[in-house]
Amino acid sequence: MSKISKFFKGGGSAGSKSRGGPSPQEALARLRETEEMLSKKQEYLETRIERELAVARQHGTKNKRAALQALKRKKRYEKQLNQIDGTLSTIEFQREALENSHTNTEVLKNMGYAAQAMKKVHENMDLNKIDDLMQDITEQQDVAQEISDAISSRATFGDEFDEDELMAELEELEQEELNKGMRDVRLPSVPSTSLPSRPGKVRISYELHFCFTHVQLATQKRAEDEDEMKKLAAWAS
Repeated sequence: MSKISKFFKGGGSAGSKSRGGPSPQEALARLRETEEMLSKKQEYLETRIERELAVARQHGTKNKRAALQALKRKKRYEKQLNQIDGTLSTIEFQREALENSHTNTEVLKNMGYAAQAMKKVHENMDLNKIDDLMQDITEQQDVAQEISDAISSRATFGDEFDEDELMAELEELEQEELNKGMRDVRLPSVPSTSLPSRPGKVRISYELHFCFTHVQLATQKRAEDEDEMKKLAAWAS
């Protein structure tokens, strides 16, 4: 078993267990610290590699042994640099996965809060009461529509009376006026002087002519009144 495995399985996890495991924020902070440390190590190795190359050029063929030693050290540094590059890639992948997991956890947590809030709101709601409320709203809307239609419709005052009954009553009134007129008519007195020949026929003809004239005038007035009533009824309708 490698030392790294022992570290994570042994002493490295003891502190985590005592605390119930690190939080995502703590783990992300540790990973960023590790990335920063490895980045500094990279800069150091790159500097050492340049230095060993300079030493190898300086000695060259004059001191092959020293030049070869410098190139060997450069190779070791390059190997360490490649290992660090791989480690940084792994850490970066782990950090991104942890960040995504943390984001998903927060999203699920907030969605859970929202679900609890909705449940709490719906606890005070009764579907039967909601149906009754919607029915009341619909009824009130219908009442409001009827009121609006009634207000906007044309006023028809007097249409509730039967026109035929009114005309019959009017004819009765006219007949009463005609009868009253007939009663008020005063026939001329009989002359005291001697009448011409056939006086009976003359008097009867005079009275008939007078009555016929009065009836004709009353009939004409009645026709005019009927025309006026027809015009009034047509205007009202």
